[in-house]
Amino acid sequence: MEAGSGGCALEKLLKKGAEADIYVTEWFGEEVVTKLRKPKTFMHPKLDAELRRHRTIREASFLSEAKEAGVLTPFIHYVDPSKGEIVMEYVKGTRFKDALLTGPFDRIAPLCVELGRCIAKLHGKNIVHGDLSTSNFIITDQTLTFIDFGLSSSSQRLEDKSVDLHLVKQILKSAHGKIWEKVFQLLLQGYGETAGSKQVDALQAKIKEIERRGRYARVE
Repeated sequence: MEAGSGGCALEKLLKKGAEADIYVTEWFGEEVVTKLRKPKTFMHPKLDAELRRHRTIREASFLSEAKEAGVLTPFIHYVDPSKGEIVMEYVKGTRFKDALLTGPFDRIAPLCVELGRCIAKLHGKNIVHGDLSTSNFIITDQTLTFIDFGLSSSSQRLEDKSVDLHLVKQILKSAHGKIWEKVFQLLLQGYGETAGSKQVDALQAKIKEIERRGRYARVE
């Protein structure tokens, strides 16, 4: 197979995405993950190359900034912006999504609170994750690691932070219908422990506003 930069041979496709492919690879004897942003043939080559370069740099930056904010993220081994490539730690564990599906809930409940604390830490540094899917949190020894910062952005706006939480709420409702309310309330509890109850109240009010806008939006 094709060899990645820095002596990293691509071995196993872990996930095929619209923007990038994720491989489990070997990096100087260590099992790692390589994320490769794919060229888009429908775009002008120079524009496509510049976008992939910019998005690769941005994602690597947010992975580091999140760690500085106190949130666990994969360790970055290597970045090649020209190839749209990031080589990072392979975090082995259980996806938060799978843990919620298998339970028991008493064991998962503290992690729901911790998830809220972590999101609040990101938002406290004005980091909006952009894809807070329950598949993007990995549980290892009762700790949470956040992955996939490909859609992340920097924002001070309450609206953007509320959209982050609204996405979690919608995913919980659709994939974990029987327990979503308990999970989301524990998440808000953890968020409040870090950011304060006033911030949680403001976010919840904004989430309700977002939901009303969606409910009454019409397709012309």
